[in-house]
Order: sequence, then C-alpha cells, then structure tokens
Amino acid sequence: MKPLDALNELLENQIMVKLKNGIEIQGKLKAFDIHINLVLEDAEIKEGEVTKKFPRLFVRGDMILFVA
Repeated sequence: MKPLDALNELLENQIMVKLKNGIEIQGKLKAFDIHINLVLEDAEIKEGEVTKKFPRLFVRGDMILFVA
C-alpha cells in the first residue's frame, strides 16, 4: 500500500494530524493531493490548553509529521 492509497481510505473520516511544530489538528479529511496537502472540515487545533475551531482548514503537506 502506498501513502496516497492509505489517505484515500481515510477520506470522509475523522483524522488526527501532528505537525512538526507540535500542534495537533483533528478534523474530517475532505481532500488531499500528491504533496500530502490536506483539506479538513470541522477542524480543531489544540495548542496546549487552547482549542481553536475552523469550519474548513488547509494543512500544508511539508508541515505534517504524521496522520492517524
């Protein structure tokens, strides 16, 4: 299985993304491209004790550490 195949199976599902700067984002995966740029809906960003909510969020692929 290739990485893009794994992401394709996660479309329309809730995922958690950890960024290189330590920030965690949770949301529903709506789209992605070959650079692992992600579009998330109903995203929540957790920075320490603060949670920010966004109806739609674009995550740049070169900032992603892992997707779960």
